[in-house]
Amino acid sequence: MANIKSSKKDIKRNAKNRARNLSTKTALKTYVKKVRVAASGATPDAEVVKTTLTIAVKNLDKAAQRGIIHPNQAARRKSRIAKAANKALAAKV
Repeated sequence: MANIKSSKKDIKRNAKNRARNLSTKTALKTYVKKVRVAASGATPDAEVVKTTLTIAVKNLDKAAQRGIIHPNQAARRKSRIAKAANKALAAKV
């Protein structure tokens, strides 16, 4: 355990930030999963796919901007879900 007052504060702050970041990362996984589920259906609804994709991209960008995930990771995830969404929408047409 830390003895210095500022180190004790750092430990508390790090615990809070870790919990916040963990919940955000979990939410990101959920948003990405929603896009994949919407895109992988037998007959994907174009509006649902577009809406879920927009929400997921927005949240990925926000997490990258806040430093919760690396910007390259956000770009990679966005690319993959966009690819899946476009594939589903193209197959429908």
